[in-house]
Amino acid sequence: MPYVVTRSCCADASCVLACPVNCIHPAPGEPGFATAEMLYVDPETCVDCGACTTACPVDALKPHTALGAAELPFLELNASYYKDNPHTDRAPMYVLPKQRAVPAGELSVAVVGAGPAGLFAADELLRHPGVRVTVLDRLPTPYGLARAGVAPDHQDTKQVTELFRAIESQPGFTYRLGVDIGSDITHADLLRTHHAVLYAVGASSDKRLGIDGEDLTGSVAATDFVAWYNGHPDHAEDTYPLDTERAVVIGNGNVALDVARILTADPDTLARTDISDRALAALRTSQVREVVLVGRRGPAQAAFTLPELLALRALRDVDVMVEGRPEGLDAEATDKTRLLSELAARTPSEGRRRIVLRFLTAPVRITGDERVRALELTPTELHTDEDGTVRARPTGTTEVLPTGLVLRSVGYRGRPVPGLPFDERTATVPHDAGRVERGVYVAGWIKRGPTGFIGTNKTCAQETVASLLDDFAAGRLTAPTASAETLAPDALGLDGWRAIDRTERAAGETQGRPRVKLTDTASLCDAATQTAATASVGV
Repeated sequence: MPYVVTRSCCADASCVLACPVNCIHPAPGEPGFATAEMLYVDPETCVDCGACTTACPVDALKPHTALGAAELPFLELNASYYKDNPHTDRAPMYVLPKQRAVPAGELSVAVVGAGPAGLFAADELLRHPGVRVTVLDRLPTPYGLARAGVAPDHQDTKQVTELFRAIESQPGFTYRLGVDIGSDITHADLLRTHHAVLYAVGASSDKRLGIDGEDLTGSVAATDFVAWYNGHPDHAEDTYPLDTERAVVIGNGNVALDVARILTADPDTLARTDISDRALAALRTSQVREVVLVGRRGPAQAAFTLPELLALRALRDVDVMVEGRPEGLDAEATDKTRLLSELAARTPSEGRRRIVLRFLTAPVRITGDERVRALELTPTELHTDEDGTVRARPTGTTEVLPTGLVLRSVGYRGRPVPGLPFDERTATVPHDAGRVERGVYVAGWIKRGPTGFIGTNKTCAQETVASLLDDFAAGRLTAPTASAETLAPDALGLDGWRAIDRTERAAGETQGRPRVKLTDTASLCDAATQTAATASVGV
């Protein structure tokens, strides 16, 4: 009864450490780990002990007899990985970093950003007794994209927040939430009160298309739309023109698939998730019947991962169609193209909502008066550069696709951090193994760009923390001249966040939902202070 890795795999590699027979790959340090879409269990060497299931933070590992109908393809997917990537000759390569000897209270680090990258960095630091960590975030809530980016219909992926809950409960961990670096406190304040500052601020902006009409009403960033339906305080009050039968998403990565699923989902199903109440109300009256995902290149170059495509194929009551499949494409070339060929052969059902994966098509311009009315498109042809890069070139002919909503989903982009160097081309902070300058470090997307999965931040953080600890041991860090406790005394701490968490969970319990999110800063802060105060007096 081999265990199987399924769609929600976050690639944090906890399962690799837990496995006593080294049957889960690729592991950190092995070829392919950095670009792997998921990890895989070797059914030939798995001894069915179940240790991996205990370690997995997102419930991605299951015995093959417990797989649901939509998960059965993952049984073959796990096995097929080892047909192409045998690991019989490889000894375990992934081990936890050794504990460093740090005198109690002698190393204090400020981590800016309470998302996955920041919390994994805090966890790596706190593995070494004697380290103290202050995690700061502009929002009154932590967890970053795990709270405000993961789609509400992927509640299994959101289980990683239970791991973050354990991290924040460790001795030496302190929150300073609702604090903006630059206005409430400064970078200099952080250096004055800590030995080092580690920025894990992510990539909060989006890439633009650079075409005419991009600023019309109804032309929006998919990242903002995702933040809206997830109840992010910056976007909770946004409105979107859902009075159109067709929406178009430019791009075909996993975020684009998320947007398409949410736009075509049954609102009654979404009502059992933690989706924003405001977004749910808007989606109940939505007129969107079709979502077209436009990709410049072909099916073989599609940016979405195979696990997410399998989840899309398993949707009920939504047709998934494929357009722009080149003639002569070998359906068996990859698992992804094989699955797309299967979808292309499907016949749509009358009256169903549909998601159309359209390849070899590029946007030319968005047209309309004061709002979006149509998107002009051009077919593309693929050309391979001398270095093997496959590029799409427009053919010159155009067509017009009527739509009232265009969402660009061509990638996240980092923003400059005040006072730090910034590479405009990569939208990252230049670094050497996480080092930026004396006492300053980076981790996560602001370090490596918007690549990888939630768990990828763990190995990224390990590299940065190793550099920081090396510098501390070598005497290259300056001791703080003031206590970190003097920073932002009115900020929310762990008690305040836990009060918010209890309030949201209690509201969700009455409705059969994981939680009902508070989506504006005033309500969040009110819940933090009132509920925490009530708890403190035992009422």
